[in-house]
Formats: sequence, structure tokens, C-alpha cells
Amino acid sequence: MNTRIAVVGAGSWGTTLANLLAEKHLSVALWCYEKDLAQRMQTTRINDLYLPGISLPQNLKITTDLDEAVTDAAFVVYVTPSQVTRQVLRQSVKSLSADVVVISASKGIENDSLQLLSQVFDNELPAGLKQRVVFISGPSFAREVSQHMPTAVVAAGYDPVAAEAVQQLFSTPVFRVYTHNDIVGVELGGAMKNVIALAAGVADGLGFGYNTRAALITRGLAEMTRMGVKLGANKETFAGLAGMGDLVLTCTGDLSRNRSVGMELGKGRSLEEIMAGMNMVAEGVKTTLSAYQLAQKLGVDVPIIEQIYFILYQNKDPRQAVTDLMLRDLKAEKS
Repeated sequence: MNTRIAVVGAGSWGTTLANLLAEKHLSVALWCYEKDLAQRMQTTRINDLYLPGISLPQNLKITTDLDEAVTDAAFVVYVTPSQVTRQVLRQSVKSLSADVVVISASKGIENDSLQLLSQVFDNELPAGLKQRVVFISGPSFAREVSQHMPTAVVAAGYDPVAAEAVQQLFSTPVFRVYTHNDIVGVELGGAMKNVIALAAGVADGLGFGYNTRAALITRGLAEMTRMGVKLGANKETFAGLAGMGDLVLTCTGDLSRNRSVGMELGKGRSLEEIMAGMNMVAEGVKTTLSAYQLAQKLGVDVPIIEQIYFILYQNKDPRQAVTDLMLRDLKAEKS
């Protein structure tokens, strides 16, 4: 395949996806916001800030010029933090080709607008490109993908031809891509699992065990599913890679930034102190605010997300949050 590709965003996941494509001997440009980091990457061929220890192929072009990166690209992959995706999209949309396939590999719900990224892309893209957007999600730690550990994700698109093109583009012997048509379900699973991972981390930080974690994962999945169905998603999507798969990974894996933040909260550290010591974004922190507000707007019962919101934004004691969860009115289990 002789295709020019742009990856917008040089965090750990963006760098990993650009690396994966460059290793397939494709022409790939990686746009990096930080000029000093871009210069170091060009010289050392390592993203020392977000993906240390992983060598970048010589055929991977590093640039800080957004227009240069996306102009004439057949595929443009946006891997920016969800809260700045709209801004970056606005800056680059004028340079997108008329027949480009737009790919979103970010996870989150935009603050203020409470929109999923699919809605953000729909707002900002010209009419001819709205149906050519594909969303990648699933259980995939960047470092493990970079180390060629077998991984499976999904590519959800409005147009099956575009989704299949993305499937072919990214698939390798160690990176398997399934297609999907439930954009809302795939997106919401990828966003909300980060909030549940914060809760799992809080429980771990408080010294609780596997019973607690299993309960949080299971009931967290129920909350994700309720919200998704209310927004028009298919219930079955949440049993797949973008739902249960990503939820299990993020709630149990030591590489999970959101779980790590939750653990520190459970140990008694303040959110401000924790975030000040992090280079990378823990999407769940801001997504918690959006998810809580969206659930209130939709009238969806999300007790775990509600308690994480209280911990993050109202300084509630984590142990009291657990007690309040356990002492809610008893009822039958149902999704």
C-alpha cells in the first residue's frame, strides 16, 4: 500500500499508531504540538516524554506544521486529548483532502457541550466528509502495542467501505482490527471506561481486594450500558472489545493512567497534587465531569460515576464514597 498518512497528536497513543503504520513501510507524518519534543524526536528517534524506550523508524516524519502534515493525506488520524480535539480539527479541516478518510483514536466526552467526539466531528467537518469518519477503540495500552504484543481493537464507521479501509490500514500480525457499525456504543465505551477505572483505582488505593474490583467492573459496565442505550447505542456493543474488553484492561492493568490516578486518590493524595506530577493525560478526570452532567441531563442512574464526580470535584472522602455506594437502597440486579 503506497498511501500517505497523517497522525495528529504525538502522545503515547498517537506515537504508537504512527510507529505501527511506519513499520508497515507506509509514508507517515506525525504532528507534534511541542516544538522542543519534536526536535528531540527528530534527533534521537525516541519520544522521551510520552513513549520512552521505543525507537521510531527513520521513515516516520516528525513535524510541528499541522497543515503540512494533513495536506494531501489519504488518511488523517486524530489522537489529541478529547478536550482539544475540536480546536485542532478546526485548525486543520481546511487542509483536508476531499476524499480523505478521517480517523479518531481519542476517547472522551467534551466538557461544556457534553458531546461525544463523533458529534464534534459532525459539527466541524464539511458535509462531504461527515460519513467518512471512523472511530478506533478497544483494549490497547500504547506501550504493549509498541512492543508488538498481540492486541485487538475495533474500527467503527458510518460507511462500511471506510471502516474496512481502516481495518486493512492498521492490521498487522500482532494488531487485529474488527469493523463495527455502532459508533455511539464504541465511543461511549472508550470514554466511560476511564471513569470506572478511576473508581477501581480508588478501591485499590483504599486497600480493597478482588471482590471489590469485580463488583466495580460489573456494575460499571451496567452504567456504561444504560447510558449508551439511552443515547441510541446497541446494548451488545458493551459486551465487546470497546466495552467490556477496554473496561477490564483499564480497571486492572498497571499501565492504566486512570487507575493510577484513582489509586493515589484512594491513598489520600489530592487531585491537584497527582495531576501536577503527570506528563500524560488521564482522560477520565475530565470525562467524569462530562459523564456525570450528561447522565443528569438524560436521567440515567450512574451511582459509581456519581461518587467519582463527588471525589474529584467536591472533595468527598473516598472511603465515605464507598460506604455510600454500598448502603444505597437494595434492589434486584438488572442492566
